[in-house]
Amino acid sequence: MQRITLLVLVLFSQSIFSASKITDTEKLAATCKVWGFLKYYHPKVAGGEVNWDNQLLEKLPLIEKVQTKEDFSLILENWIDNLGPIKEIGPIAAPKEVKYFDKNFDLSWINSNKLFSKKLSKKLKFIEENRFQGEQFYVYTGEGVGNILLQNESFEHPDFSDKSSKLRMVFMYWNLIEYFFPNKYLMDQKWDITLEKIIPLAIQSQNYDDFYLSMRKLVSRINDSHTEFYLYPSPSAVRKEKLFFPAKGKIIEEKLVVTEILADSLAQADDIEIGTIITKINDKTIKEIIAENRELICASNESSYLDKVVEKNLSGYSDTVKIEFFKDNKYSTKTMTWFNYHDSHRNEFKKGARKKKEKFRLLEDNIGYVDMGIIKIRNIPDMVEALKNTKAIVFDMRNYPNGTFEEISKFLNPHEKKFAIYTIPDLSYPGRFRWTSGSDAGFENKDNYKGKVIMLLNEKTQSQAEWTAMCFQTSGNATIIGSQTAGADGNVSIFDFKGFNTQISGIGVFYPDQTETQRIGIVPDIEVKPTIKGIQEGKDEVLDRALLFIETGK
Repeated sequence: MQRITLLVLVLFSQSIFSASKITDTEKLAATCKVWGFLKYYHPKVAGGEVNWDNQLLEKLPLIEKVQTKEDFSLILENWIDNLGPIKEIGPIAAPKEVKYFDKNFDLSWINSNKLFSKKLSKKLKFIEENRFQGEQFYVYTGEGVGNILLQNESFEHPDFSDKSSKLRMVFMYWNLIEYFFPNKYLMDQKWDITLEKIIPLAIQSQNYDDFYLSMRKLVSRINDSHTEFYLYPSPSAVRKEKLFFPAKGKIIEEKLVVTEILADSLAQADDIEIGTIITKINDKTIKEIIAENRELICASNESSYLDKVVEKNLSGYSDTVKIEFFKDNKYSTKTMTWFNYHDSHRNEFKKGARKKKEKFRLLEDNIGYVDMGIIKIRNIPDMVEALKNTKAIVFDMRNYPNGTFEEISKFLNPHEKKFAIYTIPDLSYPGRFRWTSGSDAGFENKDNYKGKVIMLLNEKTQSQAEWTAMCFQTSGNATIIGSQTAGADGNVSIFDFKGFNTQISGIGVFYPDQTETQRIGIVPDIEVKPTIKGIQEGKDEVLDRALLFIETGK
């Protein structure tokens, strides 16, 4: 009996000890959260009174050595205590006029983290309740709009041989998104899990390329089509000129179909025309290319992702590229030489490459057409005069507009009407967002346009284009035809680091009834997608469907 009791006691003590032990990733993820929280909440840190990066670099080696949650919590408690006393000003009353959007806001980890002692959780909660209320040292909001911008950050490369130095940059970016990305709640993968997965990759990286690959994977997880990751060449790298395939394309049925010729002479040399099908690039199928880029390209939805895959793989730095084509029911492979025909010194490659596009024109059956990608504000009076008596106007937004929404909406709308509302970061309570009054379109106008308003949209319709579509929808007689848009609206916040440049959608954009647009995009009333057959026959199937709708109402 005594032996059994002794065995039970031994097993019980081992289980207690085992439960108390923590992994390196758990410690570092929790440290990242506490460091970021104090960065934006603690009066002395958020006010810029301490060198917060240096303090992290000093503490990480100590944290690395601890093996129990008790010792881990003690380091963090002492760290907070050493920052000095915090004046008790809570509870901080929210302004009566402020309406909060709290789908991003979650500080429950302060009390629920299994690594934290009750004493540590209590200290963190006290800091939240008595948080910094001045001008944030590390972030500020853009004038008039409210998107987040950085200041007083260290953008230097980390020391790639030093674990702590690499983690500092990971922690900095992760907390920036944690507290100030308006669409964090819409990510496919919880941001906490992304942190846990990226920490080991960053630690294992040994050089410039490896580390920034891990950063690219971190950035790509926010699921925002506004987000790109532009890696600057390493100081030791041999700088190369970027080269391009002589055409644009679109992925349909896991094939890459040429949709527009960009350099006639180059395309003709390799027998490339609109409708040409590419099945492989450098021996990889389009399906394989789609799969291998999942961790490296950031997009709000699949439509935008595929569009970005095309752009990424129709350019590069290799002098020659092996391409497999499918034409006349047979496959052929060519080793192509790509050029930088975008360079202003290569005008000979561009001659006749694109037909001159008209800003607006009159189609058959008294239907107007406007190319929103090229029409400018100064052209609107002429457009109105030419198209005001048409039975319908097709606004082609499969492009990026030039700020013409206001003048056109005055022409389309009989009344002033709100078309969008926004969420912006509240720097007095980081992680929380507040609603703004939004934007209105049109004015009281009895002479407004009386015909049908048709908008053509697809994955190229992003940001201002999506916002403009929302604006035109208020006209009261609008129909959207096409396919899913990019799902990235709102002003962009740009972050330019020494090693890379990236950006995010800086504010949340919603319809006035709070319906989301991020990731979803602007939903078409009639869905139409181009087909390979249609492209090869030279058809614009989306425009054709719009003309059918104008004629039949169906």
